[in-house]
Amino acid sequence: MAIPGSSPAHGANLIDSVRGLGSSLLALIRTRAELLALEIAEAKERSKGMLILAVVAALFLSLALQLAALVVVAVFWETYRLPAIVGVTCLYFGIGGWALLALRRKWRASPLPFAASLHELTKDLEALGRRDE
Repeated sequence: MAIPGSSPAHGANLIDSVRGLGSSLLALIRTRAELLALEIAEAKERSKGMLILAVVAALFLSLALQLAALVVVAVFWETYRLPAIVGVTCLYFGIGGWALLALRRKWRASPLPFAASLHELTKDLEALGRRDE
């Protein structure tokens, strides 16, 4: 049954508009999903590189500190053996405490994961909200 005052061409235009809207919506979702996938890949690569550098740095700095401690203890072996050992131990505790505090500060200051995706989704929702008004 036809609606008075409407033509078959008008119905086809409505269907085409709905299809276009659906197509645009799917394209938008696809773009956002691609952005999210890209951010995940970047975060993964960045984390992997940072982890490798951190392990190498920790290994060699640890070896250097142990050798330095050995030198200090060897130099003071005859005269101040115990104070040299206690001093080196306190130095290690101080460096370890400083590193933990720096790590905690960096952890708290790090940005939210997927911040760009969240920002784009917020902009999309704001744009959709303006159309409803």
